[in-house]
Order: sequence, then structure tokens, then C-alpha cells
Amino acid sequence: MPLRQKTNDILSPELIKILKIFGLISIGLVFTLSFFNTRRANNSGEDLTFHMTSSSRLYFLNVRAINYDREVRPDAGMILFRHGKRATLKSKQLLDMVIILNNPKDEAYLYLEPVSIDWPLEIKASLGGKEEIFQFKNGNNTDVLRYIKQLEPWIFNEAKFELKVDSNWIPLWSTPKEKESIKSILEDYYKLINERE
Repeated sequence: MPLRQKTNDILSPELIKILKIFGLISIGLVFTLSFFNTRRANNSGEDLTFHMTSSSRLYFLNVRAINYDREVRPDAGMILFRHGKRATLKSKQLLDMVIILNNPKDEAYLYLEPVSIDWPLEIKASLGGKEEIFQFKNGNNTDVLRYIKQLEPWIFNEAKFELKVDSNWIPLWSTPKEKESIKSILEDYYKLINERE
């Protein structure tokens, strides 16, 4: 009596070949895509909000920093960059936006620097009949970045800004040159910390 062949083999030789092919293609695809992943998980527990890479720092220093006035603070290990197109009248109350590079920590910060005025700051933004008043107290790097992010949509939509000095509202970032410099500072800063690619 001849033996009956099993016709119900789950892993036939053809199926094994197909699994090998798709398995190798899948592994190769995952391996290839891993080289293009610029956003990796942060498992270090460190806050990377202000972290700048060496390449972004070099790009800023070699290409973009030409547009800025530089102030070195060796005591703090920091370099301050103020845009060259900002208003610089000594007799006028101003508010500068400053990029700060902390090279020992590989971090970059934004700071609102009052000139001839003091904290707290009161800034009015108006655009197309809408108006909002922002009140900012001096704080740490995270606080100042949060303040600037509140102003950012108004900045990029060409809003009119005013700064409260004593009981009067004076124009802030009012000339086309000043408006362009503020936008440029924000774009350069976000490239430094790789927030917007």
C-alpha cells in the first residue's frame, strides 16, 4: 500500500522562498530608511529644547553671522548676536531680540533685551482690527522663548507693535528694516536649534 503524500504542508519550499525574499526586502528597507531619519527619539532624559548641532552652529557662524553685531562674554562663555539692521538710537527706548550661543553647552537661546527701559514689558500687537496686549516678566530661557512664540504669528503677519513706556505707547519694530531683521532672527534661531527644517 503506497504512502499518501501530505498535501497540507504549511511551509512548502515555495512559501519559504517567498518569506525569505520579503523578509530580506523588509530588513533592507528599514535599514535604508534609518539613515534618513533626522528625528530620533530622545532617550537621554536631557532637555534638547535649546540644543544646537555642530553643523547648524558652523552654518550660522560662517554664513549668517555676517548680518549680526557680535558681543563676546568670556565670563559666561557666551556670544551675543544682535541683528545689524535693528534700531540703535541710544536715546530711544527699544526692545532688541538677541540670539545667544552657549558654546560650552551646545545650546542657543533667544532673549528680549530691553534698551533704556526695564522689565516687566507690555507689548501691544494690532492687525486688521484685532488687538492683543502681552505682558512679559523677566524669566529664564524657556519663559522668554514662550513669550517670543506668542509674538511670532503677529510678527510674520506684519502686525503693528507698540511698547508701553511709562503710560505711553511707542512704536516698536515699526520700519520695514526692523521688521525684516526680527523675521530673520527668528528664522536663523530656528535653524540653529533645528526646530524647523
